[in-house]
Amino acid sequence: MNKSLELIEEFNRLGLSKNFDFDKFNHFAIVHHSAAIEGSTLTEVETQLLLDENLTPKGKLLDHSLMVSDHYNALKFVLEPANISRKVSLQFIREINAHVMKRTGEIVNTILGTVDASKGELRKSNVSVGNSYPVNYDKVERLLVKLSDQLNEALAKAQSDLKMLNLSFDAHFDLVTVHSFYDGNGRTSRLLMNYLQQKCNLPLGLVFKEDKAAYFEALTETRKKEDIQIFRDFMHSQYQKLLAREIDQFKEAQKPLRGKTFSLIF
Repeated sequence: MNKSLELIEEFNRLGLSKNFDFDKFNHFAIVHHSAAIEGSTLTEVETQLLLDENLTPKGKLLDHSLMVSDHYNALKFVLEPANISRKVSLQFIREINAHVMKRTGEIVNTILGTVDASKGELRKSNVSVGNSYPVNYDKVERLLVKLSDQLNEALAKAQSDLKMLNLSFDAHFDLVTVHSFYDGNGRTSRLLMNYLQQKCNLPLGLVFKEDKAAYFEALTETRKKEDIQIFRDFMHSQYQKLLAREIDQFKEAQKPLRGKTFSLIF
């Protein structure tokens, strides 16, 4: 059995997602790591305090707090029951990006007119990403419609957890590769992955901020060699790392307190 499937089975057997506040802190972790990959300097504790108690960290850029808050609201948006029942579409992908960029998106002026990045508007010019160049801007809309149709068709046919998990990873890769927007492409793609995982009743995955370099390398190598298995393997390693950590923490918390002492001051 695939290692990811083994961990999903144990995760479900232990009932981790049914524990009090598991979803909340799992969502905080997803947002923290995803925003950190895109430049947020908030620590995990600062992210939790911001999202749980609305405490803005001192000495940090306001844009970083806005990025984190908007990312969290975007995650809640894609996980809403009403949206989970929706099919993937160009409009839905744009709505995800609009939530991600709500308070940090800027107006971009192009020869074809202005683009409001805070409203999920598609780019109207070509861009470079590192040393690579995504598809021409005039192909973006057609590719997103094609991607949506293919995802909906694949979802209807997928009958195993492994196929559905791979589908979420593939969608992540395909959307970030198209680079549909001027900003927020990574976050939007990872949220689409989470949406598909929730839709398929799978634990939600993330990319760890400390593995950012390996993440970018996996994206680059997958495009260079045109081998989606490279990205799948990387994402399975991230998924396994997350589930193993959660399972280990849960088991540690279940251990008896024998031999432990407490200093209580009244």
